[in-house]
Amino acid sequence: MDKSHEKNNVIKIIILIAIFSTLISYIVWGEYRLKLSTETIEELKLQNYNYNNKFLDLKNILASSTDSFDNLYNTLTGVINEEGLKNKSLEEKVLILDKITKTDPQLLQKYSKVFFLNENYVPRETQAILPEYTVYPKNEYSLHVDVMYFLVSMLDDARKENQDILVVSAYRSFQTQTSLKLKNKVVYGANTANRFIAEQGYSEHQLGTTVDLTTSDIRAANIAFEKTKEYIWLQNNAHKYGFTISYPKGNKYYAYEPWHWRFVGKALATQLYNDKINFHNLEQRYIDGYLLGMFDR
Repeated sequence: MDKSHEKNNVIKIIILIAIFSTLISYIVWGEYRLKLSTETIEELKLQNYNYNNKFLDLKNILASSTDSFDNLYNTLTGVINEEGLKNKSLEEKVLILDKITKTDPQLLQKYSKVFFLNENYVPRETQAILPEYTVYPKNEYSLHVDVMYFLVSMLDDARKENQDILVVSAYRSFQTQTSLKLKNKVVYGANTANRFIAEQGYSEHQLGTTVDLTTSDIRAANIAFEKTKEYIWLQNNAHKYGFTISYPKGNKYYAYEPWHWRFVGKALATQLYNDKINFHNLEQRYIDGYLLGMFDR
């Protein structure tokens, strides 16, 4: 066998090895792709299964959406009259529901020895009261951010009529109320303190919607405020700005507090004023009906 023939055989062997290697590579890659495709298909099947389940859940929800929506709407707004619902479009209901979900339902609860606010409750957002509206400008007082407009409007209008009304207390946290209660129990005794200072968790001040008002002469939350022209002005005008006195004479919760005013919204405050009714004497379900428009101006 000559050298040229041997060289040709070597070349043929190399070519065969290359072809064989290529075939092996294709087979291995094919098996890998097949495995990959199988796993992908199974994953897609699982995703599709999950999507189908979610779709069925949504379908079931939508199937009863009318009744569910109306029931939720009635519960949140206190609207019982079915005719009232019939006169509202779905779009109107959605807007109303959105408004309600952004309003803290705690704000119109009756907390004076009735409902309880835990130590973790804080208003959604508070805002500092400008020093010019407070009796001690160097102290910091804050109020629920949505109530501030109404308080400032009331105090500004009062000043235009030469009324000297100032804030001596506003938002108080659970911890602050605890300290205040203990301090007054030491000074006045537990029985006396319980008549005019709420236990922590039962104070309307924790809501951030309540203020104690006084004058630059009295400079405190004091019964003497009852004898002022400023108190008379509040009795006749506070409802126009959404405020009502929480503990008038004869209330069954705490001692008479002419300085203690809570924001409940203009509509409810005006209703209370016109009917000469105390907020705490109303049924909670009736009060809840005013939650929707609480901050309407």
